[in-house]
Amino acid sequence: MPVPTNPIEPRTLLRDDVYSHLLEAIVSGAIAPGEQLRDAELAQWLGVSRTPIREALLRLGQIGLVSAQPGRATYVTEIDPDQERSAKSVLATMHRLAVEESLAHLSTHHWDQLSAANSDFAAALARDDIEAAIAADDSFHKVFIDASRNSAIQSVVDTFTPLIRRAEIARFGHDHVSENPMSSGHNSANVHEILVTLAKEQSPKAAQVACEIWNSLPNSSPK
Repeated sequence: MPVPTNPIEPRTLLRDDVYSHLLEAIVSGAIAPGEQLRDAELAQWLGVSRTPIREALLRLGQIGLVSAQPGRATYVTEIDPDQERSAKSVLATMHRLAVEESLAHLSTHHWDQLSAANSDFAAALARDDIEAAIAADDSFHKVFIDASRNSAIQSVVDTFTPLIRRAEIARFGHDHVSENPMSSGHNSANVHEILVTLAKEQSPKAAQVACEIWNSLPNSSPK
């Protein structure tokens, strides 16, 4: 397995840190679909014992990103188009619900957060920094999730978002071309502005825009 070469800070990683590093390596493609995952190599890369590695692989297996069975080799799963489409549908529904339930609670503080996140998002896209763009996009949508005051939404989003990260990377990649303005990565900041405008108007159309943002993600693998 080609372990990523980027160095990890020399500190004791918490279990969640180990999981986050492995998750990022998989969804970014640094560890490609089909690659075998060996505990010893991953432990050496991250500077931890095998125990948190095994725990992280178990969590990744639970959300479908790795295939891990006792007594057998562990692999990064191939991209499953049906699984990806299902995840997009679930996330679209959750983000629509977040906007619907947040409209009555949004305040000046939230508008400021949305504006700052979208500015960061647009700036990241302009410099083709996909990682920063996705982080800013997460921050933008989390404002609505937090304002919805529905913790179940965040729980579902946390579970299914890793399954569509490859699709998000495809959307924000500079080589992604689409005739649908909603699915064009470099038009996403404008779509965010439309969403905010509708939310300020308390329009039910805001929730539908949020839903379409996620439903319009491109496939990261052939159908």
